[in-house]
Amino acid sequence: MAKRKKRRQKKLKRKSRKGGTLKTHLIRAFVGFGVLIILVVIAGVFVHHILLNKYTTEPVAKPRVTKPPRVEVYPKEEIPPRKPISKPGLPKKLPKIAIIIDDIGYNKKVAEKFLTLDAVLTFSMLPHNPLQKSFARAALAKGYEIMLHLPMEPNEYPKINPGPGALLTSMPPDQLIRQLNKNLDAIPSVKGVNNHMGSKMTTVSTQLYQIFSILKKRGLFFIDSRTTADTLCKPAARLLQVPFAQRDVFLDHIQEPDFIRKQINRLVQIADSNGEAIGIAHPSALTYDVLREVLPELKKKAVLVPASKIVHIVS
Repeated sequence: MAKRKKRRQKKLKRKSRKGGTLKTHLIRAFVGFGVLIILVVIAGVFVHHILLNKYTTEPVAKPRVTKPPRVEVYPKEEIPPRKPISKPGLPKKLPKIAIIIDDIGYNKKVAEKFLTLDAVLTFSMLPHNPLQKSFARAALAKGYEIMLHLPMEPNEYPKINPGPGALLTSMPPDQLIRQLNKNLDAIPSVKGVNNHMGSKMTTVSTQLYQIFSILKKRGLFFIDSRTTADTLCKPAARLLQVPFAQRDVFLDHIQEPDFIRKQINRLVQIADSNGEAIGIAHPSALTYDVLREVLPELKKKAVLVPASKIVHIVS
């Protein structure tokens, strides 16, 4: 009887051990399977980010850039300004001139100097510049107009980079529009846009239509900086009915006082013939000094106006 009892107890112990071992194996299997799933998910996320960084065409824009960018890539040969339009028999009145100061927002001291000039100026700011909020607010408080100086791909890209937020011809439509909207949202109270570089982008009509459709939707104007004679901005503006104008004279791409004075005189001559003209300058201490010097005489020859007063729907 005792022997039978012992045999039963041994069988129960063996079953208990087998059950415990089976249970342990099942637990280990489930844990191992769970760890495997986690590793697969982590690997998938890692590979996704590697491929995204490798193949995306969208430039990674830094939120702020403290170093001033290179100014325009000027045409090798100067593009002739608009042909003068003679208006015989009309009473003589002062022509309108808009002076746009590009690339402002990198040197606080110089930027503040331009705000002290007794003149109507328009300030065009690149996206992601260090003073984009503070300077824009200060300029708006004094009644100045603010524009977005939109970086666009030049013919020399990638050797010459137009900077953070640039629109590139390699971008698909969704990416191009997304980047354009980001740039527009970066600058407070933007009234219009002019291109920074863009000698290649401004010759691609399909992408210009995409850009101008957003400007039309937002009620903004466009001023062509005319960095190439092959620009198609005007017909694109005509098609989308976006208020448009184009640069007549670069005032200070050669940083010499006499040259800047000569370019301002040329701007006045074009305005006198056409009734209006647009000059583009940059925020250098020398440009500020020359403008301050010539302003009293300039005001006798022309009326300085914001850029928005010179744009028109192209017929």
